[in-house]
Amino acid sequence: MNLIIIALAPVFVIAVYIYIRDKYEREPIRLLLISLIVGCVITIPVAIIEGLLAARGQDFTGLASAAWNAFVVAACTEELFKFIALYLLIWRNRHFNEKFDGIVYASFISLGFAGLENILYVTDGGMSVGITRAFTAIPAHALFGVIMGYQFGLARFYPEERARRLFLALLIPILLHGIYDFILMSGHQYLLFAFIPFLIFLWVFGFRRIRQLSDRSIYRRLRSKQME
Repeated sequence: MNLIIIALAPVFVIAVYIYIRDKYEREPIRLLLISLIVGCVITIPVAIIEGLLAARGQDFTGLASAAWNAFVVAACTEELFKFIALYLLIWRNRHFNEKFDGIVYASFISLGFAGLENILYVTDGGMSVGITRAFTAIPAHALFGVIMGYQFGLARFYPEERARRLFLALLIPILLHGIYDFILMSGHQYLLFAFIPFLIFLWVFGFRRIRQLSDRSIYRRLRSKQME
């Protein structure tokens, strides 16, 4: 039980933070729970496809193997399924009425995925793995979701930019996820030195987007009240 708590604690903390940042017209708890569950469910097809893709890359060695597994097997598969889940779940949902909502739902889907994945890792690797992943993998998945949701929200409310924003909503998380995994999978000494700076970059990059859309939402609400 302690390992399960360790595995899910960072998911809960980040989910609460994202929920609190949605200061006006917060999303229905039921729909947020569905988002978490959907994130868990997509781990099944993701695991199957990742297994097939990993088998296709068995002939690669060294950095080529790391690149295949990081960008193609992990990043492309996981972020594509998160994107599909996000689109099907909320694109036409009436509760998707703020740009920041894209961040909320994309983050919750990512956290559902990361939470189940983390349980598997922690029950196998123990508490030290759980503590390490609480500060690395879980926030990284959430931040990939933030970045996806940022572009997704802009795509929903700026029709003239829709195609480009939807493309970026998928492309940027794939690239960042791939780089994250490639650094770790490469085992290369110099690349590993870049891991902490890259993680810091993810935090800064992601939290700037949270603040940007959250502040825009607050500003828009204040203006609408002043005009009433």
